[in-house]
Amino acid sequence: MLSKNRIKYINSLKIKKYRQQHGAFMVEGAKSVLELLDSDFETEVVLATKEFQQKYSSILTRHNTPIETATVQELEGLGSFQTNDSCLAVAKTKQNEFLSLKDSEYMLILDDVRDPGNLGTIIRVADWYGISKIVCSKDTTDIYNPKVIAASKGSFTRVNIFYTDLAYYIKENTAGKSIVGAFLGGESLYDFQFSKNGGYIIMGNESNGIGDEVEKLVTQKVTIPRIGEAESLNVGIATAIMLDNMRRQVSAKR
Repeated sequence: MLSKNRIKYINSLKIKKYRQQHGAFMVEGAKSVLELLDSDFETEVVLATKEFQQKYSSILTRHNTPIETATVQELEGLGSFQTNDSCLAVAKTKQNEFLSLKDSEYMLILDDVRDPGNLGTIIRVADWYGISKIVCSKDTTDIYNPKVIAASKGSFTRVNIFYTDLAYYIKENTAGKSIVGAFLGGESLYDFQFSKNGGYIIMGNESNGIGDEVEKLVTQKVTIPRIGEAESLNVGIATAIMLDNMRRQVSAKR
């Protein structure tokens, strides 16, 4: 049985203030916890059922991570999943470290993406398309929100995030590079040519798009053409479409 202090501590990590205070966050589910253990994150503890410990004993032993036995009921009570029959881990957060662009690399920039599920999906999509760096506005939701971590399906271990003042970052760090922004009234994505020399792709807020201050710094505005009658696209889906077109073009040019 888990101690009251352990339960209180993990429950506190659902709140941003306490994640920042403790410098820690939680990860749920077998796949994400196993990817966490194989990453460069520092894992404080793994809470796991006896069945999980037996099934993955060689992995757990190799990482020498503290393990505490928990029941399915305890895991479901602590986490955000409706069902969790395996494990939950607590890991240390990373420092908010500056990210820069390498030659021929593409980076995502997110302006005020508020929904945790959307951010987690975008991280997963970025990982799929080989994007390892995302720069976020200070108002973008916290990467360590449990819903973000869950939606990323382990991709948070491979995609680096940097929170900053976007306008200042773009002004100071993007010279000579393409800055592509997603807008409703831009050039058709299907006609647009992505640079083979890399650059930045900016996605905006779920309701309001890219903010005015950042919009002024965009060098190329593109839109995903609407064929049907839907009012809008989810920002996670829109990001996937943007990255898919970018990756196919850039790969074809090399």
